[in-house]
Amino acid sequence: MKTMTEPIPVTREQAEDAIRTLLRWAGDDPAREGLRDTPRRVAKAYKEWFAGYAQDPTAYLTRTFEEVAGYDEIIVLRNIEFESHCEHHMAPIIGRVHVGYLPRSRVVGISKLARVVDAYAKRLQVQEKMTAQIAQCIHDTLQPIGVGVVIEASHECMTTRGVHKRGVSMVTSTLLGSFREDHRTRDEFMRLIRD
Repeated sequence: MKTMTEPIPVTREQAEDAIRTLLRWAGDDPAREGLRDTPRRVAKAYKEWFAGYAQDPTAYLTRTFEEVAGYDEIIVLRNIEFESHCEHHMAPIIGRVHVGYLPRSRVVGISKLARVVDAYAKRLQVQEKMTAQIAQCIHDTLQPIGVGVVIEASHECMTTRGVHKRGVSMVTSTLLGSFREDHRTRDEFMRLIRD
């Protein structure tokens, strides 16, 4: 069984040196005027792009509300925009996520659902894994009757390199609980994210 090891800490200076090495490998001079500050800027961008490694997505879902006047229908947050990076080529993945859940007795603030999406998106990803991670996090933490997550995204690893196919998007879904088991719940969720 494969186990995850803790990453070895890297200083900002080491990261900037690695970027200088990549610039030289690409055929340019990192000491020239236009590239002099590039290592610093790229390291800063990486801190933002991969901030999800320092976040605990489940923590966003711990504060819930039970005073919902008996509300017991599907809750859907559509079109949550995200940017991520492909773990195979480190190229951008840009798209949107639709999240729905059928609450058991408590709901969570909708901004928290968007934060869960960001926490997983701001890591090196493959779309299938990200879809499953978001759904499982909501399922395990909120323990709703059902959860549905659909992601539509464009992968720059396919549009800017390799087969160079623009205008295509990949769609993935993870359905848990009643969203998987009850076709009426699943159909309602799918209709709500399309309307």
